[in-house]
Amino acid sequence: MATAVKPGSGSGAMKVNLIGLERNEYRGGVSTLCAGCGHDSISSQIIAASWELSLEPHRVIKMSGIGCSSKSPAYFLGRSHGFNSLHGRMPAIATGATLANRTLIAIGVSGDGDTGSIGLGQFKHMLRRNVPIAYIIENNGVYGLTKGQFSATADAGQKLRHAGVNELPPIDLCLEALVGGCGFVARSFAGDAKQVRALLKAAISYEGTAVLDIISPCVTFNNHDESTKSYSYGKEHEEQLHDITFVPRREEITVNYEPGSVQEVEMHDGSVIQLRKLDEEHDVTDKLAALRLLEEAQEKQEFITGLIYIDESRPALPALQHLTETPLAQLPQSTLRPSRESLAKIMSELG
Repeated sequence: MATAVKPGSGSGAMKVNLIGLERNEYRGGVSTLCAGCGHDSISSQIIAASWELSLEPHRVIKMSGIGCSSKSPAYFLGRSHGFNSLHGRMPAIATGATLANRTLIAIGVSGDGDTGSIGLGQFKHMLRRNVPIAYIIENNGVYGLTKGQFSATADAGQKLRHAGVNELPPIDLCLEALVGGCGFVARSFAGDAKQVRALLKAAISYEGTAVLDIISPCVTFNNHDESTKSYSYGKEHEEQLHDITFVPRREEITVNYEPGSVQEVEMHDGSVIQLRKLDEEHDVTDKLAALRLLEEAQEKQEFITGLIYIDESRPALPALQHLTETPLAQLPQSTLRPSRESLAKIMSELG
C-alpha cells in the first residue's frame, strides 16, 4: 500500500493518498456552472475531502435531484457510481441504493428548492429512517437553473429583478433536520474552504444521515449585498461556533491547544472531530441548545456556521433492517429467489 507524503515532510506537497491515488483521480468533468458559483467551490472541497479520506472511488455513489446543485456531482469523483434522480426524489433513491448495497459510501448533493420545496417530504422521511448518507444542501435562496425565482429559503422581503418581492418567511433546513431527528446537523459557507472541507470529512464518516447546509451564493441571480445568501453578507456576518478539525482514525492524533479549550467528539469508526471553542460556548450534543441557537440566530439575522448538533446513538437504517453481511446486490439468484416448494408452502398457509 502506498504511503502518503505529508506537507512539510521534505517533498513539500502530497503526491498520493493512503491507497495510492493522486488528487486529480478524484476529479470529474469540467463545470458548466456560472464562473464564481459557490457550488464549484463545494465540489472542489468534496474532491479534497474524498482524497484526504482515501475513499475508494468505486465504493462511492453520488446522488442528486434536479437543479444547479444537482449538476454538481458530474464535477467530482468521475470514477464513482452516480444517479441523477427526479426533482426532490433523491432521498428515496438513496434509501434503496444503501439498502441494496450497504458497503456503498453515499454522497448526496441537493439544493434549497430540491430539498425545501418539492422534496421536503422525502427529506423528512430520510431523516426519520437515518439513511446512511452525507446529504449536502447547496443553498442559494433561488431557483438558479430556471432563472432566479424565490426558493423556500429565500429571505422575507428579498427583492429580485424578475421575481419581485418575497413576502414569505424562509425555511431553515437545519431546524427542519433537527426536528426531524437528524443526528448530524451542520452549516457552512462556500467561501470558507477550510471549514467546508472539515465538515465534509466528518459528514462522510458519520454512520447515518449527516445534513450539511452550505450557503452557496448564486452569482447570477442572488449575490447582492442585502441577501443573506451572498458572498458579501456571508463574509461580514459569519459567526463561527468553533474551529473544526477532523482527524481520521488511521492518523496519529497530535494537537496543540490549551487545556479545556477543545471539545472532542469521537465518531463510530474511531475518528475524532475536534472543536476548538471560539466566542460561542455551544454543546454540540445538546439538542435543545442547538434549537435555541438556530432560533436566536434567525431572529438576529446572524449567520451561524459549524457543527450544530451530533448524536451517534441512533443506528443507521441498514442496521435496523437486520441485513446480511453480504450486500443484497451481491447475493446470488439462488438465495434471493424463493423455490417453487417454498412458494407453494406460503400459498397453502394463506388458504
